Amino acid sequence: MQYRRCYVEGGTYFFTVNLHNRGTSLLVEHIEELREVVRFVKSARPFVIDAWVVLPDHLHAVWTLPRGDANYSIRWQEIKKRFSKALPKTESLSSSNLKRGERGIWQKRFWEHCIRDEQDYQRHIDYVHINPFKHGLVTQVKDWPYSSFHRAVELGQYPQNWCGV
Repeated sequence: MQYRRCYVEGGTYFFTVNLHNRGTSLLVEHIEELREVVRFVKSARPFVIDAWVVLPDHLHAVWTLPRGDANYSIRWQEIKKRFSKALPKTESLSSSNLKRGERGIWQKRFWEHCIRDEQDYQRHIDYVHINPFKHGLVTQVKDWPYSSFHRAVELGQYPQNWCGV
């Protein structure tokens, strides 16, 4: 299979990144490790976090890369690698994981979408923020602690009671 990614220097992208074992809560159980890893990678290879939500077994993000830079793949590679190294080795490994020296925490790939325009941008930002509600983790978006929604409310981009009962 020929896998193609869209690379636009200084582009804005939507991402979905999944754990290998869906149905676990590894990401929220180790949220501080994830935050520290993202801070480290962001300082080494800058990018703007437009929106982010961490769910138990996957995350969604919208990033804008610096002018002249289109390499989001290296950033995700570093985030995945450093997060994996920060965790104790408790996962079961497949023979392919063992052969490659991989931990087996993350799915190998991630899904990306290059944002096309302002409407596309807003749809994806909303999608990021609505995700905990969509998955039944909360009855109101404001109740999910691992989301940039709270920052967006502070900036006046959303009302506090946006989406939910």
